[in-house]
Amino acid sequence: MSLSPERLDRFARHIVLPEIGGAGQAALVDKHVVLVGLGGIGSPALQYLAAAGIGRLTLVDSDTVDTSNLQRQTLFAERDVGHGKAVVARGWVQNFDRSLRVTISDRRITADNAHELMASADLVLDGTDNFATRLAVSDACVAAGVPLLSAAVGRFQGQVAAFAGHLPDQPCYRCFVGDAFDAEDCDTCAEDGVLGAMVGWVGTFAAMQAVRVLLDGVSTLGGPMWGKLQLLDGLKPGMRTIAISKDPVCKGCG
Repeated sequence: MSLSPERLDRFARHIVLPEIGGAGQAALVDKHVVLVGLGGIGSPALQYLAAAGIGRLTLVDSDTVDTSNLQRQTLFAERDVGHGKAVVARGWVQNFDRSLRVTISDRRITADNAHELMASADLVLDGTDNFATRLAVSDACVAAGVPLLSAAVGRFQGQVAAFAGHLPDQPCYRCFVGDAFDAEDCDTCAEDGVLGAMVGWVGTFAAMQAVRVLLDGVSTLGGPMWGKLQLLDGLKPGMRTIAISKDPVCKGCG
């Protein structure tokens, strides 16, 4: 996909930023991002990744739209209730920018099928809501040599972190949470509640971090911040950063 005069005009506000520029925007056009989970985090993340001109998107979600999703999942409207999230999200992208290439998967992510979905990506962004899926995605990313951007939210707190566990000196997501969460028994926002705008903050911040990762070595936007966990607090509000250490005996990347 080339940057035609029409595309140059579309992304002009990016191109005039010295930290991105024409080279950065051209690089984004050639990138492939796999977005796992199209809920509260995935919705705004997808909207801003598409707006940034990411040339190829793979959208993964096995769920259907429910009325309770509309409080925070900005991709969907009342007419979408009962329809598959991946199908609706593909339609949104196609209406938003017909130049982007979009593929979908409505299969549930497992340890058996995760690798085939992640293998060709430049980056995987995981916004799912259970540890079993997150760990399957992380392990697949390590095996495929693909960076992972993990984003999570609950009530008024969010977390966003970039992992490159395939690199010898960098941790993976499993280094962070350990092996105890392979079972699907974690709390969900259905049980604990979540502020819709808080989810939007996490999703849009994840999209910004995704652009940072994708442009590493191309622009001056900054490094990918591997192994740095960004904690977002919606009550104070505020942010802080925690460094995650690589576990030398991690079964995902050790």
